[in-house]
Amino acid sequence: MRADLSAPVFDQPWQADLFAVTVCLNEQGHFSWSEWTGWFGTGLARRGLEKQLNGGEDYFLVWLETLEVVLQRLDMASIDQLASVKNAWQNAYLATPHGAPVRLPDRK
Repeated sequence: MRADLSAPVFDQPWQADLFAVTVCLNEQGHFSWSEWTGWFGTGLARRGLEKQLNGGEDYFLVWLETLEVVLQRLDMASIDQLASVKNAWQNAYLATPHGAPVRLPDRK
């Protein structure tokens, strides 16, 4: 349990977005929480062998890696599609003035 319950749960907006997408996929019936925790636990264990995890950003990076693998397993996104979206986000981020919201261009 968090010591300071008034502190934000997420350090960055992308972490909250990632969590929300995962909850949405669960609610739509794409996987159960027991399946998710198994996959996520495997990812945490694997990353924990490489380095000591800090429980912050690295936790959500493993969450992201896990979600990407799940999307591929469920045939909801290919590795190429995921790479394309990541690239589009990076380009949009780099082209966005400081303080402005990052927006992806419309995808066709």
